[in-house]
Amino acid sequence: MARLRDPETGCEWDSVQTFASIAPYTIEEAYEVEDAIARGDMADLKDELGDLLLQVVFHARMAEEAGAFDFADVAATIGDKMERRHPHIFGDAAEGGHHLWEQIKADERAAKAHRGALDGVALGLPALLRAEKLQKRAARTGFDWPDATGPRAKVDEELAEADRAIGDHKAEEIGDLLFAVVNWARHEGIDAEAALRIANSKFERRFRAMEAEAGDAFKELDLNAKEALWQAVKRRAG
Repeated sequence: MARLRDPETGCEWDSVQTFASIAPYTIEEAYEVEDAIARGDMADLKDELGDLLLQVVFHARMAEEAGAFDFADVAATIGDKMERRHPHIFGDAAEGGHHLWEQIKADERAAKAHRGALDGVALGLPALLRAEKLQKRAARTGFDWPDATGPRAKVDEELAEADRAIGDHKAEEIGDLLFAVVNWARHEGIDAEAALRIANSKFERRFRAMEAEAGDAFKELDLNAKEALWQAVKRRAG
């Protein structure tokens, strides 16, 4: 990467990149790792993990050029963090578990000056996942419904407001509706991001089945015919 980044002899593309320009590729590579895992393709997973590692190397090299840190610092930092957050493994704590991990994380955040409960929830996360994390952070302060009844009622309230909204305001109200649905899912113990992925896969699978059944005539079918085809595919899928 140092050679690729060399301003005189390096790659004309790599040498001019910045943290901001590379960040979207980092996110994309993480999703491609997840896709390989979902497909159970170990050969692809090996390849995609290499692509993701390259992103870490890229950012670390740019930081080294800026005099901030280097790749070794990145590795050392995560090593230190793993030891710090697993005192029952690397230290003398009697027991551990996810609760202890979360408590140590909360203590670390509290030790930083002027940090709020929602600080540190990355802006680049998928919106549904970020909504859930924001809600969980707020819940730790006691700002939460005691059960799923409150968030379920909120879904109806936000849906009614979205129905009444007009113009640019409708997008805001639909956003509130989505946030409310995530909150309801959280109280039901459902991962909203995972649930939507399942729904996406289901839609894709059924739509492809529709296309396969209708063949070249699919695009020419009217909406009623396509809806009938959809229902037929849905019944067969169960």
